[in-house]
Amino acid sequence: MGGRSVLLIPVRAAGIDPDVLPQDYQRLVAIVREVAGPVTVRAVGEVLGLSVEVRGELEPLRAKLNRLADRAWLRKLAEGRFTIAF
Repeated sequence: MGGRSVLLIPVRAAGIDPDVLPQDYQRLVAIVREVAGPVTVRAVGEVLGLSVEVRGELEPLRAKLNRLADRAWLRKLAEGRFTIAF
């Protein structure tokens, strides 16, 4: 794109819906939204059917959740749990 970088996961701003996110990220936001409180990476992994006993299986998921938190789609709490930011 002409020397400009394009974010796959855009920074959340007013008027932007999760529909702009890639499908797998939309699913993560939906899972966190459905939970009644802060959720762990492990709990999200269980919903997705990942092998949560193997730490290496959860690290890519943790990276995606952190990316969503960095871009204001989710909020990361001090104890490492995630909650919806909007």
